[in-house]
Amino acid sequence: MDIPPGRRHSERNNFRVLRPQGYPVQSDYWDKPAFETIRPRRLTAPLLFNSAHSGRDYPERFLAMTRLDHLSIRQSEDAYVDELFARAPHLGAPLLRAHFPRAYLDVNREPWELDPTMFVEPLSDRFNTTSPRVAAGLGTLAKVVAENKPIYRERLKLDDARMRIEGIYQPYHSTMQKLLSEAYGAYGVAVLIDCHSMPRLARSGDRLAPDIVLGDRYGTTCAGGLADLAEMVFTGCGLRVARNRPYAGGFCTRTYGRPQHGIHALQIEVSRHLYMNEVTLQPSANFGAVRQIIEQLIQALIGMDLSMLQAIPTVDAKFAAE
Repeated sequence: MDIPPGRRHSERNNFRVLRPQGYPVQSDYWDKPAFETIRPRRLTAPLLFNSAHSGRDYPERFLAMTRLDHLSIRQSEDAYVDELFARAPHLGAPLLRAHFPRAYLDVNREPWELDPTMFVEPLSDRFNTTSPRVAAGLGTLAKVVAENKPIYRERLKLDDARMRIEGIYQPYHSTMQKLLSEAYGAYGVAVLIDCHSMPRLARSGDRLAPDIVLGDRYGTTCAGGLADLAEMVFTGCGLRVARNRPYAGGFCTRTYGRPQHGIHALQIEVSRHLYMNEVTLQPSANFGAVRQIIEQLIQALIGMDLSMLQAIPTVDAKFAAE
């Protein structure tokens, strides 16, 4: 399927949040885009690149609610991941990226995965209040950032969560579903590449820490050839690659990855030390080199033989539930 050409190399679809009728809380993104789809002039492969944690547009109202300074509140960002993958639309695949920050809303969680201690009102049984992510303070609305630093000065009203989840989270996932459906309609298969960064990992005994972690939920969310191809590109560039440990894939990977139905999902975690200073959050001198490696990956994925996606992955029952 051809996508109509946009300005220069891409068509940008910005999503602004209007104030739903009856909401007592006005959206923090009523006058600016909450997220963005950057489309290619022409769709050349059934790929969607998703950068849901690289948003760095912090609403003033949100900053007034937090006890953290401007640098500490950014510790949960997958900083600059959207820029690392920015060439995808130029090469023929759309990029969906958040402008809202992860500390504000995490779309890589269930929609109502909330900590009851964060809210003034009691939460009913419709909410998932007991997940391991909620226990860690990292629900749909996070309670803490990295190093377990509390975000908020005071408890929130549930209307604030509704505004973010119904006004941003749900449209974000609707957009993702639409883009995957377009890819599937054009090619008979679709591939979600879920793009993330990770803190520098510690080495384990004699084994050096990986630079890249590929997550496919232990072979259940994509054809094995897809992860093999990504690993081959990264190792060919001299990077150390691990599979599924310690990151096997989050909500987006396990929700959209249905290879038996032709929808594949692979999570990619890039170690931040490769391209940025993890203390100052500034890009390092290696940023350009890492972006070139990511461009090689994008080109390899766009040029892959789609027949490799027809194979149904073998599920390892030992790990599939993890």
